Amino acid sequence: MASHDDKIKITIIYDNETRIEGLKADWGFSCLIEAYGRRILFDTGGSGSILLNNMDALSIDPFSIEEVFISHIHFDHTGGLATILDINDKVTLYAPSSLRGVFHVKEIIYEDEPVQLYDHFFTTGLLDDMEQSLAIETDKGLVVIVGCSHPGVGNILKAMTQFGKPYILIGGLHGFEEFELIKRLQLVCPTHCTQHIVEIQSLYPDKYIQGGAGTVIEI
Repeated sequence: MASHDDKIKITIIYDNETRIEGLKADWGFSCLIEAYGRRILFDTGGSGSILLNNMDALSIDPFSIEEVFISHIHFDHTGGLATILDINDKVTLYAPSSLRGVFHVKEIIYEDEPVQLYDHFFTTGLLDDMEQSLAIETDKGLVVIVGCSHPGVGNILKAMTQFGKPYILIGGLHGFEEFELIKRLQLVCPTHCTQHIVEIQSLYPDKYIQGGAGTVIEI
């Protein structure tokens, strides 16, 4: 179990909107996870140049990234991958099996089944043969990070319960209208492709966290 001293920090790097001057908005999603001594880039947005611009504006050094986790192969989540790997080929790449190509990295790991990646970190594996999501264990519950939630938020949360109780959901909630599912969470930060952000904020003002590039969430 996680310790109270273990702080989890999520910085949204790439999103459809921005919260800080100097960042560029674009269709796509990426965030930096800092937890338990690891620095993980979750997805890479749609453009390598925009990703690097935003990383620079947020003082995130590409060489400091140790792992890259790709949720699914859509361009708005993989568009910056080649750029990052051109700069830093020492990363471990966690990818769905549908992502194929020649990648110059330290190691590439395909996990299509639910599994613990290492202490405190879990993946749903490839749900509906399409998308994987990441969870980080904390003393409050799981920090669940999603790309677009194409398999459905309900299915993702159900898959995560084998690892713990979801505490916060961060990322794109494409097509999400099952608003009652948010009752199971303490916090929610909808980003990117979420169509009903206004409704989520209105229904759950005490749980809602505004997304956008530049948003920092600390657990």
